[in-house]
Amino acid sequence: MNNPTQHQSSILATCRRAAGTALALAIMLVPAILATGSAQSQTYTESVLHTFTNAPDGASPTGSVLDAKGNLYGTTDYGGDSACDAPYGCGTVFKLDTTGKETVLYSFTGAGGDGANPWAGLVLDAKGNLYGTTTAGGNLACSAPDGCGTVFKLDTTGKESVLYSFIGSPDGSKPESGLVLDAKGNLYGTTRDGGAYDNGTVFELDTTGNESVLYSFTGGADGSTPEAKVVRDAQGNLYGMTKVGGAYGYGTVFELNTTGNETVLYSFAGGTDGSDPRGPVLLDTQGNLYGMTDNGGDLACVPADGGYGCGTVFKLDTAGNITVLYAFTGTGGGGAGPDYSGLVQGADGNLYGTTTTGGDLACFAAYGWPYGCGTAFKLDTSGKETVLYAFTGAGGDGAGPIAGLEQDAKGNLYGGTAVAGDLACTTGPLSQGTVPGCGTVFKLTIAKLTKTATTLTSTPNPSTYGVAVTFTAVVTPAPPDGETVSFMKGKTVLGTGTLSGGTATFVTSTLKVGTTSVTAVYGGDSNFAASKSKPVKQVVEKAEE
Repeated sequence: MNNPTQHQSSILATCRRAAGTALALAIMLVPAILATGSAQSQTYTESVLHTFTNAPDGASPTGSVLDAKGNLYGTTDYGGDSACDAPYGCGTVFKLDTTGKETVLYSFTGAGGDGANPWAGLVLDAKGNLYGTTTAGGNLACSAPDGCGTVFKLDTTGKESVLYSFIGSPDGSKPESGLVLDAKGNLYGTTRDGGAYDNGTVFELDTTGNESVLYSFTGGADGSTPEAKVVRDAQGNLYGMTKVGGAYGYGTVFELNTTGNETVLYSFAGGTDGSDPRGPVLLDTQGNLYGMTDNGGDLACVPADGGYGCGTVFKLDTAGNITVLYAFTGTGGGGAGPDYSGLVQGADGNLYGTTTTGGDLACFAAYGWPYGCGTAFKLDTSGKETVLYAFTGAGGDGAGPIAGLEQDAKGNLYGGTAVAGDLACTTGPLSQGTVPGCGTVFKLTIAKLTKTATTLTSTPNPSTYGVAVTFTAVVTPAPPDGETVSFMKGKTVLGTGTLSGGTATFVTSTLKVGTTSVTAVYGGDSNFAASKSKPVKQVVEKAEE
C-alpha cells in the first residue's frame, strides 16, 4: 500500500500528509500536566489525552469529530492492522470517550475494495454515522498497486461500507480532504489528483452513491491540486484552495457556485502574500474567508521544505482584497509552516491554529532536525500573534500538530500530533531515520487565574486645593513587580502607578475643589485575575486666603 517512505521526506513529514481538519472534543480525563504554554494574555497547560502505539490503536491522528455526548471520533493515517502495508498498518477509525479510553472502531485493510490511509477527519450525521475518505485502497487497478482512494461510511455498529471507489479519470484520485455534509445527506469533497486534466477535482456524492464531478481543475489559471476540504455557505456555494496553479502558479482561493462555475477569488503571487495554501478556508458570518499558506510571507525565513517563507495567516474579504494578518518567522519561539492546518475562530473573535514546525528548536535536534516541532498559536483581532504552546517531543509530549484546533465553550483547545508521544513506537522509515513516536491527542486547558483584591486609600483626605494627594493601591496576592494599576475617575484615567511588592501609588495636586470619586483598577495578567477597588471619595477644600 502507501509505504511511508513515499510520503515522508523529513522527521516530521507525517504531519505534512494530513488534512487540516480540526479536532474537537468535550472535557476529558486530563492526565498529568506536561508543560505550561507561553501565552501572555492567557496561560494554557498541555495534557496528553491519548498516546498512540501503532498496533492496534493507530498512528498519526489526522482529524476527528465530536458527538453530542462528548465522545471523540477520529482517524489515524497509519497503524491498526499491521498486516496491511506491513508493518506500518493502513490506518484506523477510533473513538476516545470522555474518560480518555480509546477504542478502535475499524482498521482499514486496503484489500477486497477496502480503503487505506485516511489523511483527513470525519463528518458525523444526525444518526451517529461517520463518513470519511481514504487516499489509497479501493480500486487497486487505479494507480496500481495502491489504489486511488475511497469514500466510506462507518455506522453505529462499527460496520464499514465503501460508498465510492475512485478510478482517477474522470472522477478524481487521492482524496486528502475531509467531507462536508448537507441537509439532504449529500457529501462534498476534493481529490488531489485525477479528474479530466489530472489536476484534481471537487466532487459530490449523493445518498445513492452516485458521484458527480462538480469541477475538474485544468492546472492553469483556475488552480491545481486541492488538498483540503471545501466549506459550504447557506446558498450552497463551495469555497476552497488549491496548492498550486492560478495566475502565478502559487495557488488559489476559489469559489464554486451551485451551477458548477468556478471563480478564482485570489491567486497567490508567491511573495509576501503567501504561497502553497494546503489547508481549508474559514468562512465568517460576513462572508470573509480566512486561511493560511504554508510558504511565502517573511521570505527571510527558510522553511523545512526548502521553499521561501514560512507561511502566512490571511483574510480575503468579499471584494477579493487580501490582507496578510501575520507572517510566520520561525524565530524567537514562533511557529513556522502551518501546512494542512486550518483556523478556528473563537467567541472572542481571535483566530487559533497550529504550525507543524518552529517553536522549540531543540526538539528533535538530536535527529538532525533543526526546525522545531510546532506550535499552537493565537492571532488576536489586532494581528498580534501569541504562541500558546510549543511542542517538545519529549517526556510524553507530542510533535507536529497536524489537525488544527477546536475550542470548546470554556475556551480550552484540542488537537492531535503526528509524531512523538511514545518514542518507542515507530510509524515507518524516513530519509533521516525512524519517526520517533506515533502521535498523541492533546488538550490545552486555560489555567485558572489567581483571584485578586484591590484596595485603595488616599492621604491626606480631606485635602486642600493645590496640595498633593497620594493614592495608594494594594493588590493581594501581589502580582509581579512592574505591572500597572490605573487610577480612575469614572471612565477617565487620572494616572497610573507601577506595582512593587503589591503596592502602586499615584500622586496628584490637580483635583478640583469638591468631592471626587476615585477607583483603582488592576488589569490582570496571564496568572492573576483583574480586580477593581471600592471607590474612595476624595474631598478637596478651598485653600485659605
